[in-house]
Amino acid sequence: MVFRIFEEKMELAQAAAVQAATAIGRAIKERDLARIVAATGSSQFEFLEALTATAGIDWQKVELFHLDEYIGIPITHPASFRKYLQERLIDKTGITTLHLLHGEDDPADIIRRASDAIKSAPIDVTFAGIGENGHLAFNDPPADFDTDDPYIIVNLDEGCRQQQVGEGWFADIAAVPTQAISMSIRQILKSRAIISIVPDARKAQAVKACFEGPIGPMAPASILRTHADVMIYLDSQSAGLLSPSTLSALTAP
Repeated sequence: MVFRIFEEKMELAQAAAVQAATAIGRAIKERDLARIVAATGSSQFEFLEALTATAGIDWQKVELFHLDEYIGIPITHPASFRKYLQERLIDKTGITTLHLLHGEDDPADIIRRASDAIKSAPIDVTFAGIGENGHLAFNDPPADFDTDDPYIIVNLDEGCRQQQVGEGWFADIAAVPTQAISMSIRQILKSRAIISIVPDARKAQAVKACFEGPIGPMAPASILRTHADVMIYLDSQSAGLLSPSTLSALTAP
């Protein structure tokens, strides 16, 4: 695991997009296909904008998997992550091979179909954020580190639901669903590479807990420290609580 830290998040987003495009291009060159997982949320806005503007990516050779989705939310809802991916990634690139989680459908059927698809071959690169409560995808604390199921139903804790209100997706916490479908922790870790984009001061406490505290279910993204190829992209605000020793040991030149 390595940190890359930038003064502001547009610079962060551009650098993360360069790495993401390189990973996609490498997979296409090696296997004529890149299988990717894309995250959503306001922390990914600038990154996806930079990635979709990057020239030279053969998006027709990219297969897209959805990281998580609320149960019961249709694509017409402003908070739909399917809507988010459609508008911010799919429409801009023309990706045609995709596996989206339809929040209004039967959860068991959604999980079965998505799980069958993702198990067919390894994921080349996963783009992920980290929640204000340390969640990875929608795996809130205490996260399930043990299940081998690729996708699972999860209960959303109050901190996670409040974050969704704070980001403007819902009017109040009562409107936020209490359950979602999420890619599991073990499935995320099966990705060949993980690029985690984590800007803003509101993520600083979670960054500190996940990368300076113990690895465990109460800080779900702490598990990223066990993966062989993880790059964490921070800005000066999200990195603001990290100790000098952590920064010295883990920051890329």
